[in-house]
Amino acid sequence: MHTKSAPRRLTGIDAARGVALFGMMSTHILPLYAPGTIEATWTALLFSGRASGLFAVVAGIGLALLTGGRSPHRDRLLAADRTGIAVRAVIIALIGLVLGGVETNIAIILFHYGVLFLLALPFTGLRVRPLAVWAAGWVLLAPVAAHLLRPVVTGTVVPPSLGGNPLFEHFLVPQTLAADVFLTGYYPVLQWLGFLLVGMVIGRLDLSRLGVQAGLLAAGVVAAVGARLVSAQLLGPGGGLAALVATPEGSRYPLEAMLDVGLTGVDQSGSWWWLAVSAPHSGTTLDLVHVAGSAAAVVALCLLLTRRFPSALLPLSAPGAMTLTLYSLHVCVMSWTDQLVPLPDPLQLFWLQAVAAVAIGILFQRVHSRGPLELLTSGAANAAREGRAEVRR
Repeated sequence: MHTKSAPRRLTGIDAARGVALFGMMSTHILPLYAPGTIEATWTALLFSGRASGLFAVVAGIGLALLTGGRSPHRDRLLAADRTGIAVRAVIIALIGLVLGGVETNIAIILFHYGVLFLLALPFTGLRVRPLAVWAAGWVLLAPVAAHLLRPVVTGTVVPPSLGGNPLFEHFLVPQTLAADVFLTGYYPVLQWLGFLLVGMVIGRLDLSRLGVQAGLLAAGVVAAVGARLVSAQLLGPGGGLAALVATPEGSRYPLEAMLDVGLTGVDQSGSWWWLAVSAPHSGTTLDLVHVAGSAAAVVALCLLLTRRFPSALLPLSAPGAMTLTLYSLHVCVMSWTDQLVPLPDPLQLFWLQAVAAVAIGILFQRVHSRGPLELLTSGAANAAREGRAEVRR
């Protein structure tokens, strides 16, 4: 019975990863504001901030499953797991640095992804309850720490951010690289570790049980909706939005419109009211709770839909099983299409890439193979893991 449930569970998780992939692709290709207006498009309303957050939460689920699922590994087995994860993290970060050299407007997540894997290593031996305490505490306190640290960092580190994706040469300016990756960049690792910890909590549950899947869906919806409602109350009747618009930074932007799309580029300092927003990429507690809740709901829904029929979400789960390869390919394709004159129609470009990703994913599944970059990372990670296990014996 157990051997039958595992593939189904993983199929649902792959499908959720596929949702994240296509959501991120849509935000890279399609406009986030309606042309000629400051109104958010459906792409922004659905996927801005949520797609990349879902990617990170599912990464946390993967880490939990790699390290024993409901019963986390111990001692030599855990040490071997951690060695494999560290090697995987380094390779993913290196791929991110290579892609950073590609001419593109995309904020590439892979270097940060690798750093997050390394930071998650100390938590891989925890059971669900202590892990849940850490996740809750991190989501609550990390945004406060970031709010206090950002002004200090921006005042002492010159420049305080990279102004683009991390590159190999940025290791020559380690202070700026660290400031950008942990605090001032597009995916601030200080707050984003909360997504991985939430994912690890989910991965420690018995995800094959119907009650767990249904409970995860309900909890995710409540968290996502509740965070938005609390933020709306604080910003509206609470007076938070008026206070932010009155700040020098808030007065420079159409802030109310940006709350639906994202606060990238906005200096969220000078007022504690910034912590009341739940806008995409704001990195506040309410943003983290909303995105993590949305991610939990998507994962649960995918698990429920693939419960009886593992291939029910094949157009999502097949590409979701090789997101590292397809994401990297997408970045390269976008770098090429951005140079075309005239620029291709965004909607046509999205569907061409989406259909190609589905076709490639299904093809690799049919020949029982993983993507090239997945083979590279898993092969190196497994070799390191087995080597560590042999040494420990």
